Parts: sequence; C-alpha cells; structure tokens
Amino acid sequence: MSVTVVDVEAAARRIAGRVRRTPVLPVSANLSIKLEHHQHAGSFKPRGAFNRMLSAKEQGKLTGQGVVTASGGNAGTAIAYAARELGVPARVFVPETAPAPKLARLANLGADVVQVGREYAEAFAAAEEDGAATGALFVHAYDQPEIVAGQGTIGLELLEQLEAFDTVLVSVGGGGLIAGIATALGNQARVIGVEPELCPTLHQALAAGKPVDVEVGGCAADSLGARRLGALAYDAVMRYDVDSLLVPDDAIVGARLELWREYRLAVEHGTATAYAALTTNTYRPAPNEHVVLISCGANTDPATLS
Repeated sequence: MSVTVVDVEAAARRIAGRVRRTPVLPVSANLSIKLEHHQHAGSFKPRGAFNRMLSAKEQGKLTGQGVVTASGGNAGTAIAYAARELGVPARVFVPETAPAPKLARLANLGADVVQVGREYAEAFAAAEEDGAATGALFVHAYDQPEIVAGQGTIGLELLEQLEAFDTVLVSVGGGGLIAGIATALGNQARVIGVEPELCPTLHQALAAGKPVDVEVGGCAADSLGARRLGALAYDAVMRYDVDSLLVPDDAIVGARLELWREYRLAVEHGTATAYAALTTNTYRPAPNEHVVLISCGANTDPATLS
C-alpha cells in the first residue's frame, strides 16, 4: 500500500482548522526552520492523529468506543489531544517503565492510561487486542496511511510558505513524518532523513533492502526510538530516493543547545537530530542551496537548556 499526494491533499482539507499552520523561521538566506514544535501537543503528530480519526468518522468507524493506541511519547499525547478535541474517549497503553511525567500528561488530556509489560512491544500488542475486543479505533503511532498523509500536510504548507527550497532535513524514528513529507513534495525538493547513530531504523532498512528490527538507545530514543521503520515509510523513501545520514549523540546534544542559545528554540533531542547534520557537516549544502529544517517536537525539559 502506498500513500499519494492526493491522500495528503485530502488530509489537508480534512484537518483544516484542527491544527496550526506553523510558521517558517528564516535563519539565513539559505536556511529556514519550519516551527512544527509549536503545533498542538508540542509535536507534528496531531496532524496524523486528526486525519486518522476524522477519516474513520467519515466512514462510520469512529464510535463511542473511541480510540486506542500504544505510545507513552509524542504520538500518545497527540492522539489523546485529538480524541479530547473530537469528544471521544482515548485509551493509551504504555509499558510499566513509562516515566511518571508522561503518564500524568496523558491523564491530564483525559486519556485512560493502561500500563502493560516492560517493553513497548507488549503495550502495542495489548492495544491491538483491546481494539479488536472493544471496537475502539486503533491508531498507530506512525505506520498507517491516514497518519502518513496527515504528517505530509507539513510539506504542502512549505510549498505555500516558501517561494523555493532545495532540500528538507527530517529527523527519522518510525518514519511517518519523512514518508508524508516526501510524498507531498515529490520531485519538487530533495528529502534527507537524519537519524541518531543509536537509532538507525531508516539506515538499516536501506542497507537490508527492507525494514528490519534494530537496537535503539541514546539521548533521542524517547522520540526517535522506534525499533523498525514503518512499511509505508520504506515504500516512500524508495519511491522518492530519500537518503539517510547518521549523527552521534554528542552532536545531537550540542545541536539542541545551539538551537536554544542562538535562536531560542526549546526543542527535544529528536528535533536537534536533523540540525546536527548541519552542525557536524554530515550534510554539506552546496553554494546557494536552500535547506529547510523540520523542527518536529518541543516535549522536553527546559531546565536542561542553559
């Protein structure tokens, strides 16, 4: 199954008025930052969450049982937020190891939080079983067509907000964001994925010729710690010739601090991963190449910025 630009355009119409049209910050003549960390719930993910739920509602599949998902991170928060706004219940399965602040935030958004198992995979399996048993709509964190199409609306906004740009740098975890943006842009700009060396899902998928399980860790694992690239993401990166770059943790930490000190952008390590490709010269733009950085999330502890 593939997601097309027609799907992304339909998503843009569907979620209009539900999400923020986030601004683009011109850093220099050849660098712009799309401030998606100013989105509702602190990340880009409400775009996909709203599209998934509203599409299901159109088809009569969003019932009084609401939605169910597995995620203690940005996806869970976004899904809980969208469910609250649409007036349906949300049940979020998380591992027993999930930190208390994330559980509290989900609860504050009105979600029913269920802790199952020690690892995300156990919570994911329990969420799928719950959806099948109760009739609640299962919302995947990144690997569903409606999710990918919703995230792709960022790409459509860029085409409207900037007269021209050459390259988009996107942090990659499960791949829903980069799949959507690559689909929206097609051949109008180059899309490059940037990953932590300790969370190389896209890099390993390209090397293996298919999505494969990888060990994940490091400072950005809370937002980019998917163990396998999504099937839809793999399809998109192959269709649109998306490259993968790896950056080390120390560079990510430094890039996050630089984004705060230089531009007063308080972002999470996942966002800083894309910027680290520039600060380390892992990606070297050509002369006059206009690069756009997607600032994808702000769910971070501001006390760690100085």
